[in-house]
Amino acid sequence: MIQKPKGTYDIYGDMGKKIRYIEGLFANLVEKYDFEYVATPLFEQSNLFHRSVGDSSDIVRKETYDFKDRGDRDMTLRPEGTAGVVRSYIENKMYGEADLPKKLWYFGSMFRYERPQAGRYREFRQLGVEVLGSPDPMMDAEVISIAVNLYRLLGLKGVKVRINSLGDKESRLAYRDALKEYFSKHLDDLCNDCKERFNNNPLRILDCKVDGNSDIIKNAPKMQDYLNAESVKHYELVKKYLDALDIEYEENPNLVRGLDYYTHTVFEVEASVEGFGSQNVLCGGGRYDLLVETLDGPHTPAVGFAIGIERLITALDYENIQAFEDKHLDIYVMPITEEDKEYSIGLSQALRLSGFSVDIDSLNRSMKSNFKQADRKNARFIMIIGESERNENVLTIKDNHTKKEYKVSIDELIDFLDDMMGECDCEECNHED
Repeated sequence: MIQKPKGTYDIYGDMGKKIRYIEGLFANLVEKYDFEYVATPLFEQSNLFHRSVGDSSDIVRKETYDFKDRGDRDMTLRPEGTAGVVRSYIENKMYGEADLPKKLWYFGSMFRYERPQAGRYREFRQLGVEVLGSPDPMMDAEVISIAVNLYRLLGLKGVKVRINSLGDKESRLAYRDALKEYFSKHLDDLCNDCKERFNNNPLRILDCKVDGNSDIIKNAPKMQDYLNAESVKHYELVKKYLDALDIEYEENPNLVRGLDYYTHTVFEVEASVEGFGSQNVLCGGGRYDLLVETLDGPHTPAVGFAIGIERLITALDYENIQAFEDKHLDIYVMPITEEDKEYSIGLSQALRLSGFSVDIDSLNRSMKSNFKQADRKNARFIMIIGESERNENVLTIKDNHTKKEYKVSIDELIDFLDDMMGECDCEECNHED
């Protein structure tokens, strides 16, 4: 038997319902912020990720799925969403449009070759937003508010925002020099990965999963001591806007994120979920004012975040939050004989085009089994089609909630169903025209 690749999973049943529900909730939320949808290819030229994510990042060094296409070109399955969106922004010349900043959101699969564990897969799905064209620190706070408000809408408790500033290019270079000088005295006490980071990007040492709690890391120089006046002003304004949005936050001077392109604000959103362990970071992002230029576009300040769907669903499960709506079926159609199926499928088609959800028996079940199937599907109405219904165009309809039966002519069917749906007090039975 052929099985799915390690670190992947099939989406069906409740998991499918949860993913669709969260995506829909997120789409409705970001539309309130005037975002528009964007989709980019699942694979891109490898150089896109080397130049954007950074050769020093663990993602590019260890985790990307790289391959040669038939034209001997280097390709990579996308490990994150921002680089592809920025490439699209540049290639499609969105920077020349009048409605800047461009506020974009996406949903899709990402791929990283890492050790599978709870809430972490080799193919995983992310929701994300990117705002391109605004340097305003107010936009940093607004982007953070989107993630926080999503978790509030889902009913998660104990949501915390952690923030830091990496400053502008000038501040980062000054801080990099300070870290190099400091860590040069402690290289023998650092892990092998950190020794490599020392040469490529010493900021990443602060995010080390091995030495992160050591005194060496804790006593390292702090970014705040190397921020220039402009960077301090930006960071202070972000905090003021978060206060205005009534969003609680904690400052974490060692927060750097795992991607090389960040500048100024970086943030993570966590949930204090019992039993959730180390997978409590639900969202991460920040500002990346230099990335568009790095990829040969015009100077474009930008900010965004990504949310891992699997980790979010794990948190919701631990909190016993049902992240999907129990759907009901409007009408279950039961043809009695083979001769009744042609009439039934035509009727089902007309009802679906009128806005009703309809299923029809295709397994030639007995009447008893069909009634059980209608109950399993939580069908509001059962429609029995036999010879008399076909000949007389008068349908037998059973209200599966009240158990009442009605005889309704085909010409009055839609009005009858609309009226009956409108009379029901059940939320799930409110029919949308």
